[in-house]
Amino acid sequence: MNTSVAIQVLPSVLDDEEVIRIVDEVIDYIKSTGYHYYVGPFETTVEGDYEGLMEIVKNCQLVAAKAGCPAMNTYVKIAYKPEGDVLSIDKKVTKHHQ
Repeated sequence: MNTSVAIQVLPSVLDDEEVIRIVDEVIDYIKSTGYHYYVGPFETTVEGDYEGLMEIVKNCQLVAAKAGCPAMNTYVKIAYKPEGDVLSIDKKVTKHHQ
């Protein structure tokens, strides 16, 4: 696992319930990819190979748009190590959630 990405999709809609609905659809898409992920209060982190994760990043916007989102801001953080492994979600946060 040479890449970890944190994805935050912020729909440009006025209603909080609509924000939640659209973000839930994006998270459901991420879940469907089969990659290891962690949903946090501000962003979702996904681990895997670089090419696959970049495809997920791209598709998150498309999923939000298909869900009826007229515009959005998406923030992405990428940890990438071409030759080796990046720190895993488990190593970073598991000790804090026991």
